[in-house]
Amino acid sequence: MKHFKFYAKEDILSLTKIRRFETKIGERIQFSKPNLDVAAAIRSSSAAFVLIGIPEDIGVNANNGLGGADTNWESFLTAFLNMQSNDFLQGNEMLLLGRFDFGDIKYLIETTAYNSEERLEAYRRAVIIIDEAVEQLIKAIVAEGKTPLVIGGGHNNAYPIIKAVSKGLFKSGKTILSQINVINLDAHSDYRPMEGRHSGNGFRYASEDGYLGKYAIVGLHESYTPQNVLMDIHEDPFIDYVTYEDIFLRERLNFTQAVSQAAAFTEDTYTGIELDLDCIENVLSSAVTPSGVQVLHARQYVSFLAQYSKVAYLHICEGATQLADGRKDATTGKLIAYLVTDFIKHASQIS
Repeated sequence: MKHFKFYAKEDILSLTKIRRFETKIGERIQFSKPNLDVAAAIRSSSAAFVLIGIPEDIGVNANNGLGGADTNWESFLTAFLNMQSNDFLQGNEMLLLGRFDFGDIKYLIETTAYNSEERLEAYRRAVIIIDEAVEQLIKAIVAEGKTPLVIGGGHNNAYPIIKAVSKGLFKSGKTILSQINVINLDAHSDYRPMEGRHSGNGFRYASEDGYLGKYAIVGLHESYTPQNVLMDIHEDPFIDYVTYEDIFLRERLNFTQAVSQAAAFTEDTYTGIELDLDCIENVLSSAVTPSGVQVLHARQYVSFLAQYSKVAYLHICEGATQLADGRKDATTGKLIAYLVTDFIKHASQIS
């Protein structure tokens, strides 16, 4: 695969700080054997979960957003691999397959685009290249009966993930339709019109192409939902949403009730779990918010759904350790590491 880098044992250990009398996740996590193709590498592992990174901000730039979503993978991986392997989480439940690198595409656009309009159009065309690459890999993971854990990257990647998982589960006979449900903890619906691929319309494309069955949004910000999108999601019986304001201002239901409602709405089939880090207050992302859910809410969301939903995949996206405007926060990667371990600890009990 042209844009994918497989991780060998040496790559993992180079990021793992070995300490006497302790065992780190980096010492226990599984890795792909050399000289195997993608399918064989996945098949040869006993791990139930396959971890991959898509560190890119091409989709964010294609949405006129603030770049930086390509910066959090290494920070996450360093934090994650140096967590303790113990009775709560061993680490060998996961296969660390590798990461994508679309830096050559971004460089080409940035150095050759004639003006801002040409640059935007080039980014939207580039997202299609990413879609195809991501879909190919995710299909290979699902075909081997394993659950993808995807760290982004922009939310544009929800579309190829949903598409690939839907196809994979249908082909394996686990679903009667090439279609899955999705729950998304997000300040935004990412259901903008089909104006060319970008980070703001992945779920619209997945729905229009028939791969997205039911779609539940938790924590939607009312003031950042365009009226045309609001009308579309309000009138669609296959979309359920609870706004941030209904949970935390009007208190029509609490956060746990909102997540439970989403789980009940999507319980009829396999469900993808989406978490956009721009919904968490003051977490560095392409759309940082001063008013959002707390880190504890995000951890509860992942843990609850890992236990009570028929999980198809986990996708955590939009976080950054450095934004294009210079803002930095090295803790974003550690936050993602907490979320991934929360998910594995609870999903492992029912996998």
